[in-house]
Amino acid sequence: MTESPSSDIDTDAMAAQVTKQQALIRSLKKSGASPDEIASAVATLKSLKASLESALAANGDNDDPGSSFDRKTFDELVVRKMFVIPSFEIHGGVKGLFDLGPPSCALKSNMLDTWRKHFVLAESMLEMECTCLTPEPVLKTSGHVERFTDLMVKDAVTGECFRADKLLEDAVDRFLEDPANLALSSEERETHLRIQRQADAFQPEDLDVQLKKYGVKTVNGDDFGPSFPFNLMFKTSIGPEGTSVGYLRPETAQGLFVNFKRLLDYNAQKMPFAAAQIGLGFRNEIAPRGGLLRVREFCMGEIEHFVNPKDKKHPNFSSIADKELILFGRDDQLGSGKTIKVAMSKAVSTGLVNNETLGYFMARTQLYMEKIGMDPSRLRFRQHLTTEMAHYATDCWDLEIQSSYGWVECVGHADRACYDLEVHSRDTKTPMLATLKYDNPVDIEVAKLKFDRKLMGMAFKKDQRVVSAALDQLAENWDDFEKVATALEKEGTTVVDGYTVTKDMVSWKKASKKVHEIKFTPSVIEPSFGMGRILYSLLEHSFYKRESDEKRTVMKFNPLIAPTKVAVFPISSRDDLNIIVDGISSDFLENDISTRVDKSTAALGRRYSRADEVGVPFAITVDFQTLEDETVTLRERDSTVQVRLGRHEVAVVIGACVAGKMKWDDILKKYPVVQVSEGEEGEQESPNVKTVIDAVTKIEVNSRGTFSRPA
Repeated sequence: MTESPSSDIDTDAMAAQVTKQQALIRSLKKSGASPDEIASAVATLKSLKASLESALAANGDNDDPGSSFDRKTFDELVVRKMFVIPSFEIHGGVKGLFDLGPPSCALKSNMLDTWRKHFVLAESMLEMECTCLTPEPVLKTSGHVERFTDLMVKDAVTGECFRADKLLEDAVDRFLEDPANLALSSEERETHLRIQRQADAFQPEDLDVQLKKYGVKTVNGDDFGPSFPFNLMFKTSIGPEGTSVGYLRPETAQGLFVNFKRLLDYNAQKMPFAAAQIGLGFRNEIAPRGGLLRVREFCMGEIEHFVNPKDKKHPNFSSIADKELILFGRDDQLGSGKTIKVAMSKAVSTGLVNNETLGYFMARTQLYMEKIGMDPSRLRFRQHLTTEMAHYATDCWDLEIQSSYGWVECVGHADRACYDLEVHSRDTKTPMLATLKYDNPVDIEVAKLKFDRKLMGMAFKKDQRVVSAALDQLAENWDDFEKVATALEKEGTTVVDGYTVTKDMVSWKKASKKVHEIKFTPSVIEPSFGMGRILYSLLEHSFYKRESDEKRTVMKFNPLIAPTKVAVFPISSRDDLNIIVDGISSDFLENDISTRVDKSTAALGRRYSRADEVGVPFAITVDFQTLEDETVTLRERDSTVQVRLGRHEVAVVIGACVAGKMKWDDILKKYPVVQVSEGEEGEQESPNVKTVIDAVTKIEVNSRGTFSRPA
């Protein structure tokens, strides 16, 4: 739970006021408020932010890991060890595009493998792999063609495009910084600043006027073309004719939605069920930043859990009911500004989390993050404010991970209601319905309809049957038809599937009907994972510098997801030692344990450091004693403690650690602890091995020799 500062100033409450003001500004913009109202609200927001910053400084609050995080050393390690590198670097690179090097490629693969086991296999989900190229009608139906747009202007000579609101903001800055304008009164300066604050709220025509007012020109001194909406999706043509428009998908979910009917058949019509997909999404970001946090091509893992909208219980909810999560509800965001730590059972029963299925996946996501090695104290679930949610959404929670960039949304959990299946069903005239069968017949309330075929024929012509069928479907359940009936009674007209129906076209009466089954459009609970953001956050959470030597950096990946599980070193380059090293390496590879062999002449300490930097959790050293009794040393990365065990045992022991069946503490209890001098970088350390004398030990004699074993 987030702690309150000890000072009299409650910075959490002040942060909540900032959040509340931000929500107000979003609401004003959505409702078409006047520029003056928006400007006044923005000014208040800036004042609140300034007060908060002053209070944090006065309190000495230092909860932000970015203040102590050594980004320079971290970034240098990430590039030097090829975790992440700029794409096409020798050609100058492209913003928002990155390549994963060998360690991150393996790390990501292990993360995805764990994700698939944790969710897909454990929940018996139906996994699909859908195409990245999506026809325009699909994304028009989902709303993406109209979504993700920013106003752009174009240089007619070079063809280069720019984000129009950013050009205006920069132009105002230049205007105010111009020595000729330093004598402006505070009122005049505020007028210009108000225009700057409203830059992203202007309509295209208004924005063009402002760009001309501030003399915004191209590099050649020409006027830009008129502002136009820029869609963040990558557009392309399908086929050689160029007549079929397509897009690189901005999310993976649509492929699962359009295949719902087939998935339901594959699942033998059983509900509820979940479908999952891991794949790439694309977004043509205008200003990519933050490394892997905002890119143009990204890996996603999405789950679509289809459920009866009137029964959102989850059969496995009891398994996570007692799991405690850090939640930041909308009331707390706008009120106290404090998070709470609460068991999921209580969060659902009190209505903080809307339903069991949503809460179940939130808890399972937390468990996944802990499994791959994320710091639990730097995880929280933030509920969407009402101004953030789509109109059709019931409840939304983002898993946010704290990094040096602050709290970053990495996994979205949304109850999307029936919206997605309904819009695809409506536009394709394809029923997206599931069936609930009753053991015994039940009575339900329906509407009995009577149509005026003549009026409907005149109004809808060949679509008359389509309209009547849509009304008949709604009439199967009075709860569904009641909205239509209310609208016809009050307004005399309503819209059904895009057709305007008037009161004189249909009459109805409420009735009871005995049924053995009902049809319904499922609701969708969607956890959506940004794998790139999770990967970056894991890199930050795993990075540290040794207290004894800050020049030695370490990635503390756990054995489950570490790119390389074990390193094998010979103490010297002698052939007889190298033969044993090769044999041990072969044993690991036969057991599917990724292995790093380093036979270089570098000091052993330096080789340990090389392995530490890429997160190898264990290191085996073959020394001269190995030639005598076939034992080797096993070093654990974070403690640097070593034990001695038989060379033929190491594959089994490391395999058990990777599978989570054995912990390092278990190894310490089973094998004798020894101490080997790792030496300084560049030194030739002695191969001498000695028993640790300050541990509580007992002497044990066996066929391999005499050992000191922990008591």
